[in-house]
Amino acid sequence: MKKFFAAIGRYVLLMGKVFSRPEKMSIYYRRTINEIDALGLNSIPLVAIISVFIGAVITLQMALTLESPFIPKFMIGYATRETMFLEFSSTVVAIILAGKVGSNIASEIGTMRITEQIDALEIMGVNSASYLILPKIIATVISFPLLALFSMIIGTMGGYIIAMTGVVLPAEYIEGLHYYFIPFEITYSLIKMSVFAFLTTSISAFFGYSPKGNSLEVGRASTRAVVASSIAIMISNLIITQLMRT
Repeated sequence: MKKFFAAIGRYVLLMGKVFSRPEKMSIYYRRTINEIDALGLNSIPLVAIISVFIGAVITLQMALTLESPFIPKFMIGYATRETMFLEFSSTVVAIILAGKVGSNIASEIGTMRITEQIDALEIMGVNSASYLILPKIIATVISFPLLALFSMIIGTMGGYIIAMTGVVLPAEYIEGLHYYFIPFEITYSLIKMSVFAFLTTSISAFFGYSPKGNSLEVGRASTRAVVASSIAIMISNLIITQLMRT
């Protein structure tokens, strides 16, 4: 427990350094654009493949489950939409990205730490924490909600593709997508994804900023970063849902 609170303290101190005033905004702007490309745009194929198949599977499972004549068929589209919008496209996609993006961030910064590149930045008078971590946080907070929105669209399209195979009439599926639609559900998911993006990036950067020794320590830091980010996502998901959906 003592080590846990000590780690929390070091994390807070590191975030204090990260959000100190940048020296040259132009440099941070260029780095942020590069990080959006590396962390956000490069994740589009992964999110697309997973979302389209999950949307298709949800639709198929609902069609097989809701066989009662008392349940209208358009509820299949409704259930697919609710599942994709409320949880999968935010929480599950965030956990998947924690594995891809989080390990990438931790290993990149960890490698810079053990090769003394971070020490060189500090000697030159550069705030290494802000220079290395802040552009990544900004990039993911911008790109992750867009990936969540993309996942919602692709997931419902995957469900529509399965609907065209005959498990449900496409018109009934689309009716379900429109049924009792609350626009706040999208806002809720995007807010969650923004929080998840910050947690994933900052926690992964914290673990990457800490290791000392050899490449084995970098690998361990990457593993701890993914695990800690996933746990933080699940806990924050519960808290945000409790605050925003009750």
